[in-house]
Amino acid sequence: MSVDGTRIELANPLQRESARFEVPVKASTFLRWRKLLFSSKTGTAGFAMIALVVLTAALAPYLAPHDPGVMDARNTLAPPFWLEGGSMEHPLGTDNLGRDMLSRIIYGSRISLLVSVAAVMIAGAIGIFLGIVCGYYGGRWFDSLIMRVVDAKMAIPGILLMLVIIGVFGTSVTTLILVIGLTEWTAYTRLIRGEVLSLKQRDYIRAARAIGTRDRTIMLKHILPNIVSLCIVVSTLTVGGNIVLEASLSFLGLGVQPPIVSWGYMLNEGRDHIATSWWISTFPGVAITVTVLGIIFLGDWLRDAFDPRVQSRRS
Repeated sequence: MSVDGTRIELANPLQRESARFEVPVKASTFLRWRKLLFSSKTGTAGFAMIALVVLTAALAPYLAPHDPGVMDARNTLAPPFWLEGGSMEHPLGTDNLGRDMLSRIIYGSRISLLVSVAAVMIAGAIGIFLGIVCGYYGGRWFDSLIMRVVDAKMAIPGILLMLVIIGVFGTSVTTLILVIGLTEWTAYTRLIRGEVLSLKQRDYIRAARAIGTRDRTIMLKHILPNIVSLCIVVSTLTVGGNIVLEASLSFLGLGVQPPIVSWGYMLNEGRDHIATSWWISTFPGVAITVTVLGIIFLGDWLRDAFDPRVQSRRS
């Protein structure tokens, strides 16, 4: 044992023996998750890709070299800088209207993230609430009614239902968010209901009910905390699907409309020039691919991180 750099011998043998044992210090939650993240190549890659996209969207006004809506008739269909005729003024070239591709891709990340994340929040709020209620009161008329609605919804192709709704209410960012969110809650409801049906058979839930704890308290304090990990994983993976869905609707002309920049609409604008000016469609497609792959990698890592069986095997 040492104090101020001076070693002090303990006279009592029991004290000398006890000094050999150190009390472990529990690492902070942040440090534990950081270590867990960087120990996985998939998780690290996914986190880096998503961080890049999020920072790009947040700093779009500072990163974009040009206004994404400004047209330059003298520089239409200009190639990227590494091809003949290209220049660093437009590093990724221009489209058929002379708009800078790099600036449009940077600003396009904003709308893709906005629509996908907002839709997940709507779908998650509805689906998690109904899933908990249906699972907790499983077998009652309310559960049967909601499950029949879920079955009917899943029998109809989601994209077809969205096309019908958008055709009735028109195209806008708000409509797109609501359409995607209100047609995806069924996936949450089915998954959460199955998990709650299993949880409510646990001894601590039965004990809480036996002592007269109110149902609302049990659902909020005992069930909800135990399904947070499942909700996080499902929501993360759903964001990636929503980005593809938003791009698909915009490609069909039923999503975000100009002058708002969307990766999907950029793909639509470049399809007539794919043979001669491939960069108009290629770069937005690469942006979508990188973003979705990053979300998938991060979602897979989260699934393993929340699974105690996987963590026990790794340790």
